[in-house]
Amino acid sequence: MLKYVDRRGTNSVKWDNLIGTFGNPDLLAMWVADMDFEAPACIKDAMREYVDNVPFGYYLPREEYYEAFMAWEEARHGYKIERNWLCFAPTIVSAFYWITLMTTRPGDAVMMLTPVYYPMLKAATDNDRKLVTCDLVRDGDTYKIDFDEFENKIRENSVKLFILCSPHNPVGRVWTEAELARMMKICKMYGVLVISDEIHQEFIYNGHRHVPTATVGDYDKNLITLISASKAFNIAALQNAMVIIPDEELRARYKDFTKRIAVNGGNPFGYIAAEAALTGGSEWLADVNKQIWENYLCIKDTFARELPEVGVADLQGTYLLWLDFSAFLKTQKETEEFMEKDCGVAADYGAWFGGERFAPFVRLNLATSRENVETAAAVIIEAVRKRKNDENKDSAE
Repeated sequence: MLKYVDRRGTNSVKWDNLIGTFGNPDLLAMWVADMDFEAPACIKDAMREYVDNVPFGYYLPREEYYEAFMAWEEARHGYKIERNWLCFAPTIVSAFYWITLMTTRPGDAVMMLTPVYYPMLKAATDNDRKLVTCDLVRDGDTYKIDFDEFENKIRENSVKLFILCSPHNPVGRVWTEAELARMMKICKMYGVLVISDEIHQEFIYNGHRHVPTATVGDYDKNLITLISASKAFNIAALQNAMVIIPDEELRARYKDFTKRIAVNGGNPFGYIAAEAALTGGSEWLADVNKQIWENYLCIKDTFARELPEVGVADLQGTYLLWLDFSAFLKTQKETEEFMEKDCGVAADYGAWFGGERFAPFVRLNLATSRENVETAAAVIIEAVRKRKNDENKDSAE
C-alpha cells in the first residue's frame, strides 16, 4: 500500500529548502519533481542487505543490473537495447550538460521546445552556447509542435544539438510516433544531434503510449537516449542514470569525455536500488500512477467547477501539472506574489521554463498526498476569489 511521508526535517530539497528558494519555510511544497511516497520495499530490502553485509569499498556493478534495465525497456516499451550501448551518468542533467560540451562549441546553437525543463535551457546558456527556442503551440488544453518553425529555426541558426523532452516537462505531452519520426527526420536532414530525455517514461495516462525515440526509424548516428529509474522510483539522491548510445563513434566520444573528467561509474546504492526497482517495483509504480491520476482528476474537476478561468493542461504524461493563470496574472512578479503570499504554495514558475512569456503559468507536482492536492486547489480558489472581490470593491469605489 502506498504511504505518504512527511518529508520536513529530512534534508529534502523540496521541503527543507523552501526558505533558500522562496524565503518562507512554511509554504506547501508543490515544486521540484520528486515524490512524497515511501520507497518501495524491494529497494529498502536490497539496500539494507548490502549495508548489513558488505564493506563499502570500490564497487563493480552486477551484470544483473544491466539485464534488469534492458528487460524492463523491452517488456514495457518495446525498446530492445544491446548491452554495449549502455553508458553511465550520475544524473540525466549531468548527461545533457556533458553531451552539450562533448558535441558542440561555444557559440554553437542548441535548440529546445519551450516551455521546457529549465536545466535543459541552462545546459546551453551555462556553457556559452546559443540557445534557440521553438515555442510549442497551445491547442485547447494541450500543445503541439509547429514543424515549419521547428525546421526553419534549425536551418536559420545552423543548430548543432536538439534536446528533446519526451514525455514533455512541463506541459505533459506524450509525443506520438508520427511526431517523433518527423522531428528526427528533420534533425537528420540538417545533421542535428538529438538528446532524447525519457526520464518520465513511466508516467503515462489515459490511453496514451510512450514511444522511445530510438524506435521510430534509423537514427542511431544522431540520437542519444537518456533514461533513469530515479524518476519512476524516486531515487534521484542515489545518482544513477543510463546513457544509451547505439552508434560506436558517438559512444567512443562519450567514453573519452567521461574518462577526461574521471567519472566512470557511480556509488553502489544507485546500482542496487535501480536493479531492485526494475525487478520488483512494478506493483508499487502502478499504485503511484493511480494516485497521481486521481490527484490530477481531483484538481482538474475542482477547477472546472469552481474556477474555470484557470487553464489546466491535459495530463498525458509526467506527474507535473501545467496551470495557466493568464486570466488573472501577467508578470512573473505577480505570479510569485500570488502563489507565495496569497496562496502559501511553492510552485515552479512558468518563466523558469523559457522566459517572461510563460510568466502567468505555474507547474505543480502531483506526486504527493490527496490532502496536499486538495489544499493547494482550495487555497488557490480562495485567493482568486479574494482578488476578484478586492478588484470589484476598488472599481465600485
